[in-house]
Amino acid sequence: NAVAWYWKRAPGYFDAVAYTKTTTPQSFNHNLGVTPELIINKGRSGGYGWRTWHKDVTGFLELNDDDAVNSFTDYFGAHNETQFTIGGQAGDDYIAYLFASAPGVSKVGSYTGNGSSQTIDCGFTSGARFVMIKKTSNTGHWIVFDTERGIVSGIDPFLKLNNTDAENTGHDAIDPDSSGFIINESGNAFNVNNENYIFYAIA
Repeated sequence: NAVAWYWKRAPGYFDAVAYTKTTTPQSFNHNLGVTPELIINKGRSGGYGWRTWHKDVTGFLELNDDDAVNSFTDYFGAHNETQFTIGGQAGDDYIAYLFASAPGVSKVGSYTGNGSSQTIDCGFTSGARFVMIKKTSNTGHWIVFDTERGIVSGIDPFLKLNNTDAENTGHDAIDPDSSGFIINESGNAFNVNNENYIFYAIA
């Protein structure tokens, strides 16, 4: 069994940019039309991790591991409606995936765990169909839920983007809500009291 998710370029929602760095830091044009809120960047010509920037963290994360935020702030620079800025090694090829919150369609956000249950309001009307969550204040997996496999009032299968584990089917971690989703567990990856989390959701 397998699952696949697809994104299509659309203003205010998603863009992808392939580029070659000649200096560092360096700015590159994008067609998102708004300031990116989440950037996943990968070197194509070297052994680099999936360095990830989120608007609500200072520093960066890596999609291929479960580390907390790396406080090194020179890798990602300032971004705006037409350009994003990247540090790192010059002379290599890269691909950058840029995401933003599109009203009623997608939401890039964050929350603080409360140790019980909480509703994450994304501004949707029919709930979230895709949810990615990462703890940022400590180690934690990149957890992905979707309605194809089940975001229900019961067991919700999830995958971890940072490793090769099979699907986890042992948690009622997330419940549906018309505005977005409900975090329904106090588990380490989802809702530990006073820990910080980022998320990306699609309606």
